[in-house]
Amino acid sequence: MNRFDELNNNYQKVHHERLYEHLNGRVKSEASMEEKCTRKHYPLTAHSALREVRDSIGLRVVCNFIDDIYTCIDYIKSWDDVSVYNEKDYITNAKPNGYRSYHMILEITVPDEDVDGNIPGHYFVEVQLRKIAMDTWASLEHEMKYKHQIKNPEMIGKELKRVADELASCDVSMQTIRQ
Repeated sequence: MNRFDELNNNYQKVHHERLYEHLNGRVKSEASMEEKCTRKHYPLTAHSALREVRDSIGLRVVCNFIDDIYTCIDYIKSWDDVSVYNEKDYITNAKPNGYRSYHMILEITVPDEDVDGNIPGHYFVEVQLRKIAMDTWASLEHEMKYKHQIKNPEMIGKELKRVADELASCDVSMQTIRQ
């Protein structure tokens, strides 16, 4: 996260605005890693949790504008000790439920030993980049669909999709105003 903070600070010095609004990070809990390893039929080992499950470490970068997301992506891809293992652009190609975000699985090289005993070590980190409105939508959508028993799930799903589409339209409008 320090590297992202440094990126934001340097960007702000040059452009007089932040590149991203805020950043959250997490490491999956042991129980969550065990559940995912079991579901994916991986052995319950540290190797599986950190090398096969590629989202054990996660960062979410929340930006004000769509263009800022792609600027962040360009910076990430320029870092020497980072390689992109996988990426999915759900901003350009939204999921059927309306979800929009940019997901990257990065392989990070660190000077320390990794779980396999390699020096330098290699770890996977999932980075999700999204706009503020979509971050709010995704949190509420997850809360409503997965945490509670909801009545009329089909109707709720359609309404959530409609709201996501409206937010995406607002994001494009805000980007246009900025330019």
